Amino acid sequence: MTTAQRTGVAVMALVLLVPPVLLLYLSFSTRWYYPAVFSHPFTTEHWQWVGHAGSPLLQSLGLSLGLSGAVSAVATTAGFFASRHLAYYTRSAYWLLAAYFPYVIAPVIFAVMLNVYLLRLGLTGTVAGVMLAQLVITFPYAVLFFYGFWNERIRAMEHLVQTMGGGYAAVFRHAIWPSARGLAVVCFFQTYLISWFEYGLTQFIGVGRVPTLTVMVFRYIQEANPYLAALAGVLLVAPPLLLLLINRRFLVQRFWGHG
Repeated sequence: MTTAQRTGVAVMALVLLVPPVLLLYLSFSTRWYYPAVFSHPFTTEHWQWVGHAGSPLLQSLGLSLGLSGAVSAVATTAGFFASRHLAYYTRSAYWLLAAYFPYVIAPVIFAVMLNVYLLRLGLTGTVAGVMLAQLVITFPYAVLFFYGFWNERIRAMEHLVQTMGGGYAAVFRHAIWPSARGLAVVCFFQTYLISWFEYGLTQFIGVGRVPTLTVMVFRYIQEANPYLAALAGVLLVAPPLLLLLINRRFLVQRFWGHG
């Protein structure tokens, strides 16, 4: 590795490490006096408060984990099978183009449009309404993600299993899933992160009654409480980093390195 490459790696590592380290540092702080940078009181009371039963941040963490897990599971599964039907059984390109619609319109306008229907369904301000709103974004992403998977090779493998007497379950198990599982894992993580970091739709559709971690971070910032905001930020970035580590060390190596 050359000196320039080492310098680039060091700069990249510094850029990636400084934000989470700063958040962790502030989460143990109590107050800051200018111009001191490091010589100010530290405490663990914020973290102890999170661990108490009934803590708003603990409840928000559980809500975010459950909501993002449910959204990513539904979006990945539905997008997988919907993309198959689009690839095999539709000849019009408009169905695929429609999947881009949530990404070409302003998020605020899109949230207002969705809220009209959610209000009529009585889902505004509920977890179910936020989940449905996030699915409107993650489901099209999953469809676009899987669309290129359905090629002539996969279809030939499906026909091979069918000619040997296999039903749909056998086709899925022996022809589709072995090739698709790696993509399914990646799509699950991608849609999970979209749901996990979503703020605009969650805040607008949830009207403050669905306090996910992203909502709590901005709420503490608006309250001029940088230390609890930093603590919420640490909780916000920790699960994605853990998922990234699991994805890199185990899933990708298992499905693509040794498959």
